[in-house]
Amino acid sequence: MVSVPGATNAREILASIGQTAQLLFRPVLCKTTTAAKLEPFTGTALPPCGPQYSMAASNLGVSPNPQSPAGYTMNPVQPDPSFSTFPSTPSSADLASQTVLLPATSDSSERYILGPAQMTGTSLKNAIAQQDQAGAWIVSYNLTGAGSALWDQVAYANFHGLVAIELDGVVQSAPIIQPGETAPRSFGGSGQISGSFTESSAKNLAIAMQFGSLPVRLEPLTTQTVSPTLGHSALVAGLGAGLAGLLIVLLYTIIYYRALGLVIVLGLAVSAAALFAIISALGKTALAPSFDLAGVTGLIVSIGITVDSFIVYFERLKDETRAGRTMRSSVDRGFKSAWRTVLAADLVSLLAAGLLYLIAVGAVRGFAFFLGLSTLLDIIVTWYFTRPLVTLLGRRSSESSSNFSMAAGIGAEVKHV
Repeated sequence: MVSVPGATNAREILASIGQTAQLLFRPVLCKTTTAAKLEPFTGTALPPCGPQYSMAASNLGVSPNPQSPAGYTMNPVQPDPSFSTFPSTPSSADLASQTVLLPATSDSSERYILGPAQMTGTSLKNAIAQQDQAGAWIVSYNLTGAGSALWDQVAYANFHGLVAIELDGVVQSAPIIQPGETAPRSFGGSGQISGSFTESSAKNLAIAMQFGSLPVRLEPLTTQTVSPTLGHSALVAGLGAGLAGLLIVLLYTIIYYRALGLVIVLGLAVSAAALFAIISALGKTALAPSFDLAGVTGLIVSIGITVDSFIVYFERLKDETRAGRTMRSSVDRGFKSAWRTVLAADLVSLLAAGLLYLIAVGAVRGFAFFLGLSTLLDIIVTWYFTRPLVTLLGRRSSESSSNFSMAAGIGAEVKHV
């Protein structure tokens, strides 16, 4: 699902989505600036860079230097002024097999003359922005099996030279290949791009490498235009309805089950805290879920599933105590019987949510995601939280005749053993 807040022209958005992102790795031949007035694009081949402006390794003279903040030193190479009036290569002429002139994202006035592409984004497996041990932002990436061997060839051919990472006609980055090494070596299927990155620039580069590596063309299946007021109102109404229903359910369970009603409240609180932690963690990854109206609906449905698990257990406790067993023995026997029912029901819900997530598109996947995650948490909370807490209450209730005790909640007589 692609959401574009603030967009008004759906036709233009669909046209942009339909374009295939093209991630290319090209050798940097030289740099140039942008003149105040550019010549019109004619489509003729670009001339070679001047020898003194070439970004070849022999001109750069890269040398490892542990004393340098960057870990290496290099000769300054000036931009080639002969290209300053040349127009940047348009997207229609940006072919992988051609030499092109493209702008850099870091500086709008700086441009690169790039050779034919030596590798495409299909060789990348993933990329992520993170901080190294010194706290500096870097971009770590992994390559596919075939991409690992190809990248080693590209690195060997451009050792101590610059390789530009181009996405759709813009140079995202142009790192030097292994500046801290004295001889080329294999990357072993993974590597890092370092430099003067900010958190934002590192994440932008990682996103470009991650999603520019997808060799797919997006085909629009459904489109929907929702006004900001309507979308916000629907989400607020959904949250309000969910909270109102939750409060009514909790109030009823406390009145009906007494102390066990508080177990339901605490169990839902633990599930909510775990759900919030998981969603917050996923929010920093490519798997970040969309908390929209469909997701809220999934959460509301999952509340019913979670409360059902408590009720199944508590009603089984009633059956055990009515059969004449003590509170302590009823707690253990009741859970063993109820656990099978709870587990079977949750596994069915989990399977349904998983299948729905796999076959659905758009907002329906958000519903399936939150429903499946909440159901999985219900299984964990039932075993690791509800069971020990009810066991503890059962021991205390065996000695208590309070109207708010666990025994009062399930209509059991207090029996001392």
